[in-house]
Amino acid sequence: MFAQLNAQPKDKILALMGAFKADPRDTKVDLGVGVYKDASGHTPVMRSVKAAERRLVGEQTTKSYVNLAGDPAFGDAMVDLVLNGAVARERVAAAATPGGTGAIRQGLELIKLAAPDATVWVSDPTWPNHESIIKYLHMPMGKYRYFDEATRGVNFDGMLADLKNIKAGDAVLLHGCCHNPTGANLTADQMAQAIEVIKAQGGMPFVDIAYQGFGDGLDADGAATRAIASAFDNVLIAASCSKNFGVYRERTGILMAVAKDEAERDIAQQNLNYLNRQNYSFPPDHGARVVTMILTDPELRADWEAELEEIRIGMLGLRKQLASELRRLSNSDRFDFLAEHRGMFSRLGTSPENVEKLRADYGIYMAGDSRMNIAGLNEDTIPVLAKAIIDAGI
Repeated sequence: MFAQLNAQPKDKILALMGAFKADPRDTKVDLGVGVYKDASGHTPVMRSVKAAERRLVGEQTTKSYVNLAGDPAFGDAMVDLVLNGAVARERVAAAATPGGTGAIRQGLELIKLAAPDATVWVSDPTWPNHESIIKYLHMPMGKYRYFDEATRGVNFDGMLADLKNIKAGDAVLLHGCCHNPTGANLTADQMAQAIEVIKAQGGMPFVDIAYQGFGDGLDADGAATRAIASAFDNVLIAASCSKNFGVYRERTGILMAVAKDEAERDIAQQNLNYLNRQNYSFPPDHGARVVTMILTDPELRADWEAELEEIRIGMLGLRKQLASELRRLSNSDRFDFLAEHRGMFSRLGTSPENVEKLRADYGIYMAGDSRMNIAGLNEDTIPVLAKAIIDAGI
């Protein structure tokens, strides 16, 4: 049987990680893998997470299964964090998932159950796993223009024009904040216009919010998702705790389904439970329970919010320093977009050939589409990167 299997393409980010590790140069800079790093290049365990885990170890009396949808308290805490009352709680079904990726997968599975012929529209570009999972599930996929290679901002006119091509019942995948891979985000007014077009076309939004707290602040980063949720009868929301809680390996995520009313919510919840059962039965609980403890304990939450804000401000500082250094070296403002982008990533907007030149000649590692992980920088490596960009003629 296995002889009939086809070889699968290597994951480009994992291949990049391998190449970086094998590079003997001590001046190399890793801007590829999408993981937060501090100034020393380490991905730390947050203070509140350590405190919650210590408490959990002391208090927990069983490792038995919880529920198909996970601990209800986790659902309540995450719905409050992401939606903050934008819609009535009784309209929201929720299921814990293995990370944000698990939430995306289960959301697509739910769409397929409800409307097998629905097209899923994604931004161009988007996180590669979006397209990969959609293709694996053999679901129709469309793309709407998003990134302007010239301005390194949002091609909003192109986006609106393409959204007018969606059909009633189609799903539109939107990034809640900190667009991955570009770092370019819609303004509140632009999101309002996009919402009106999607509503007029009869589409259903599917929001991926993986970086809440990494952009303009915990509350501000949830604003777009809340505006979307309050504007439609049906919305899917995939949320990840990997970044803002730093619990990458605990695989902590949640899928929310906003329904028109309680009766519809009950049906949605039954289907979320069913999909979990078919895929992995019971979702992982450790990370979810840690997150719940943090969000529901005033002292832990205050410390978490403070550390998250430190991380956010630190990344903004790196962005501003890089943009300033590039302005100094280039004597132009063509790289000022880096200070305007938000989240962990920015897309430099250069060719794969230039990306390869940066790797080969300067030891700068980034994704082939020129996506850079800003959190991979520090005060010492920013001048190195800026000089390499200018010397490479980008």
